[in-house]
Parts: sequence; structure tokens; C-alpha cells
Amino acid sequence: MGLQELTLRNFRLFNDYTFRPDRTAITVLLSPNGTGKTSVLEALYALATASSFRTSAASDMIKTNESLAEVHGILFHNERRIQVDLTLTRGLRNTSKKMLVNGQKPTSRAALSEVLPLTIFTPEGVDIIRQGPEHRRHFLTTLLTDVNLSAGELVERFARVLQQRNALLRSWQGQLPSASARSELAVWDEEFVLAAHALVRAREDVVRLINPLVGEYYHALAQNQQMVAVGYEQSWTGDLRNELQRALSLDVLRGYSTIGPQRDDLSIHLAHRDARRQASQGEQRSLALALRLAGHKVVQSSRGVDPLLLLDDVFSELDPMRAQQLLQLLPVGQTLVTTASPLPEGMSPAVVVDITAA
Repeated sequence: MGLQELTLRNFRLFNDYTFRPDRTAITVLLSPNGTGKTSVLEALYALATASSFRTSAASDMIKTNESLAEVHGILFHNERRIQVDLTLTRGLRNTSKKMLVNGQKPTSRAALSEVLPLTIFTPEGVDIIRQGPEHRRHFLTTLLTDVNLSAGELVERFARVLQQRNALLRSWQGQLPSASARSELAVWDEEFVLAAHALVRAREDVVRLINPLVGEYYHALAQNQQMVAVGYEQSWTGDLRNELQRALSLDVLRGYSTIGPQRDDLSIHLAHRDARRQASQGEQRSLALALRLAGHKVVQSSRGVDPLLLLDDVFSELDPMRAQQLLQLLPVGQTLVTTASPLPEGMSPAVVVDITAA
């Protein structure tokens, strides 16, 4: 697969910009900071996920003083041509998003993953080990749906049940429910338990796949043989139904579910230390890179495709040794790199694009 053309209209600082990368090798976006390099990768990420890796507010992606932004991508899977379109419309209170794949609305996040799988490295992503658990859950969810397209249904099912259960808890306004209200909650608790168990099993499966690979990539990046272990860290022990009952008073007080997969995490150990808290910054960054490389490899192996690789100014965050090791470990396939600095020694891009000319 490969991206042939990307067009942006009123996206971030661009009026109208078309970008054509090399379909099989490295394309570098080289220009000073503030010229829109990262916005090009953000637009591509938005086509693949209907979201941004820079902001939670979709309106931020629309150019100032404009009400509508568009992103259009033309891809090829072997000889099959695929067009993905995203339209962002700014409203009075929120911004709407419209996604189309070959003119049809995709049925799920998995449908987007099928046509445009990608792996992204960002300066923020390099710090995923020391960041909060929500960042590692997001990584796990994205990887899960990229590896197993049907897993998108599990993710969406649990999200719906969690939303409904939380809405019911909030409706009680901090007061313990009546018997009839508890009966309604019992229905949602059963749905919650079933959806939670299915999601956890899927997450554990994908963690087992990346665990040995993270160690291999870490050893290559850090040039040492320290023990690396990645596991799934469940936020409760015992029977989930019983735990939900025990947490009921707290859930009612807070107005949301305090027990469940939405609180789980990845455990990451380096030489028997909790890397999230005890590893050095250099060790954490090597582990973060190893996580991304391992995820990329698992998607390649499980689906037989080469995900598009995006590297947003990552080399500037790494010391020369780690930068060189990462360069040697980059998988084959289409890669987009942004940088405001000279390229690492040994990188041979097929195309170099100066964004300042846009």
C-alpha cells in the first residue's frame, strides 16, 4: 500500500496544498519550525483515525477565520485506488467531522485502519512511558484495532456501555439509588462485565504479541541486554461483578465508573524496575521507540501490510547513538519524516520537500 497524494484545504495554516510523497521509501519534509510540517502529518493521521495527535478539539485543525477544512488522500493497495476524504465544519458550539472512503461513510474506526494503517513517532510519543496511563491505553487501543480489524467492535461496544453506565450514575446526583434504579443499574452492570472481559482478553492477546519484540528492539536501541517485560496491568482483582458492587458508593459520589478496563494500564519493567517511575529518561525513550517499532512489526505480521510510518521531528529528541540505532531499525516501506535540523548521517531520502514553498 502507499499514499500517492494528500490535499489540504483550510487546514491549520494552509490555504490549499497538495503533497505527493514517494510511495515506497522515505520522504522528508524539511523546513524551519512553524511552517506546517507537523500539520501535514496531522492531516494524514486524521484521515486514518478521524482524530488528531496534537489536540482533542477538532476546531483547532480548521484555519483561523474559516468555517470548513478538507483533507483528501489518494492511496493504492496494490492496483486498487482508494480515496479517503475528511471534512471538518465549524459550528457555533462544536465541530462536525464527515469521513468518506471511496464515497461511502466508514462503519467504524476499523474501516479506516483497514485502508490506512499507520505508525507515528512524535516527541510527545517518545515520552509515553513516563506519561499517564491514558496515553498507554490509547496506544494499546490503536494497536489493537490496527492488528485485529474486528476488535474495533469490542472497543466501541465497551465505550457505549461505559457511557450509558456513567450517565445513569450521574443522574442520581450523588444519592444512593432506589431499588428500581438499582435494577436498571444491574442490567448495565451485566453488559459492562461482558464487554469488559471481551476487551481485556483482546488487549492481553496483543500485549503478548508485542512483549518479546519490545525487548528485542530495546536491546538494539540501547545497546544493552537488560531484561524488558511488558504486561497488561488490570486495575481490579477478583470478580468484576463483585468489585462493581463494592465500588458503588464511590461511583455514585463521583458520577462515573471507577472500576474497569478504562482504568487499566501497560506494565513496563526494565531490569525488574518499574520503567514508568524508575527508568532514566534515556531508557524511557528507548522503551517508547521499542513499543512503536514492536507494534508496527505486529501489524505487518498479522495483516501482511506495511503501515505508513510517520516520524515527526523525533531525531531531535534523541542522542546521536539512539538516532543512529533507530535509523537502522526503521522498517521498509513508505515513511514520512519531518525535521528542522540536518538529517541523521546515513539517512537517504527518496524525496525532500521544502514546506516553506507551499
